[in-house]
Amino acid sequence: MTPDELKSKIVQGEGVSQEFKRCGSFPESDTFETICSFANRQGGSIFLGVSDDGEIRGVNRRIVRDIERNIANVTCNPNVFDPAPAFESERIDIGEELVLRIWVPAGPSVYRYKNVVYDRRADADIRVRDDSQISLMYLRKQSIYSERRIYPYVTVEDLRQDLIERTYDLIRLRDPNHPWLALDCDHMLRAAKLYSRDRQTGEQGLTLASVLLLGTDEVIGDVCPAYKTDALVRRRNVDRYDDRLTVSTNLLDAYDQLTAFAHAQMPDTFILENDIRVSARNIICRELISNLLIHREYTNPFIARLVIDNDGIRTENASRALFEGRVTLDDFNPMPKNPIIAGFFTQIGRADDLGSGTRNIYRYSRLYSGKEPVLEDGDVFKAFVPVPNGASGIGHTESVLSRRVQVDVAQSVDTVDETIARLLAEHGTVSSAEVAQEAQVTVRTALRHLTKLTQSGLICAEGENRNRRYRLA
Repeated sequence: MTPDELKSKIVQGEGVSQEFKRCGSFPESDTFETICSFANRQGGSIFLGVSDDGEIRGVNRRIVRDIERNIANVTCNPNVFDPAPAFESERIDIGEELVLRIWVPAGPSVYRYKNVVYDRRADADIRVRDDSQISLMYLRKQSIYSERRIYPYVTVEDLRQDLIERTYDLIRLRDPNHPWLALDCDHMLRAAKLYSRDRQTGEQGLTLASVLLLGTDEVIGDVCPAYKTDALVRRRNVDRYDDRLTVSTNLLDAYDQLTAFAHAQMPDTFILENDIRVSARNIICRELISNLLIHREYTNPFIARLVIDNDGIRTENASRALFEGRVTLDDFNPMPKNPIIAGFFTQIGRADDLGSGTRNIYRYSRLYSGKEPVLEDGDVFKAFVPVPNGASGIGHTESVLSRRVQVDVAQSVDTVDETIARLLAEHGTVSSAEVAQEAQVTVRTALRHLTKLTQSGLICAEGENRNRRYRLA
């Protein structure tokens, strides 16, 4: 590290992966607490010879080798550290002073210093005493994804056949030539990686991802009893709620229910993008709810929440992230939390490529309210998107009803088409009035989507005028 790079680091101040320490003859105990917390979190650098306010004090050049040797001896002492964390040291000459940088990588284990587990939160080293929190640290450091956990006694009979058929219909609407459409159920589950084999133990069967996506409510409750999503409206009664929806069903139905709930409560303002009217509200809700369901650690009992208040819409869900802090477009590196579930959602048109959701939230939040969203990752992922000024929806029951007319052009194409696919899967045939009622759009909008699908050859019409119904071609 060059002196200029060191100065740049000092300007940034202390944070989740950076710490300043004064150093006398030998490092104090708090230096080793930081080494422990860095190893347990995402790694980081300790700059010995820099005070908390960023003033460069330096370390004694004559004993710098003794300081390095002391750190090595302490970290390798099994009576002090369990297990021993890795570290590297670097000497940085800056003017007449010498700064010693101790770089600690994130380790694969949960580390203890003097039998205490330390974790890093912002710029502080936190003692972790609660067993559940320590369990989450082990979970965060696992190299496997919990969605791949195999349940050998879960069978295809534990999955909902209507959801499987609905999956085919959604894929067909998105891509009539999709290779999964030529597969039977068993082979489709394998292609989607919902049926897997552990290459180390030989165990094979349906996975946690398959249960969450396609399972019955009963098997979901057996396999994942803590799974639940709370959707709340807090505008008048901020201590409790004005309205509430609790969802603990499969992820396909959960997506539809949460989306309908959010659409009914969020204002849908007029927005032009490239001279075309779009619904930024629908796009924002789609990305937030997709993230809430896809990038979530389901083995964590933390209850996911979607909260709509006078300021905007907020979500929070358990995460398994090595990075902790604000997520911005300049420095975010998208990491899949549940790549199998994410891939499935992409195939049925409920999500896009990894990282596009964050970019869409930033883009359409600016169009929607003129303000930046706030995204924070850590053990809990938190997202907030503001609503337009004066459009929080307080006392606007009438406007919520009238927005059914306003969404004529703004309604997302995917949402209406998905509603058509679901109704066809459930009932075999559907009318424009039924689509309009279910999707909460005008009959004219529903008819436009049905006509487009008919012209593409995906569905066909039967009957005339008001008696006309549509079925899959």
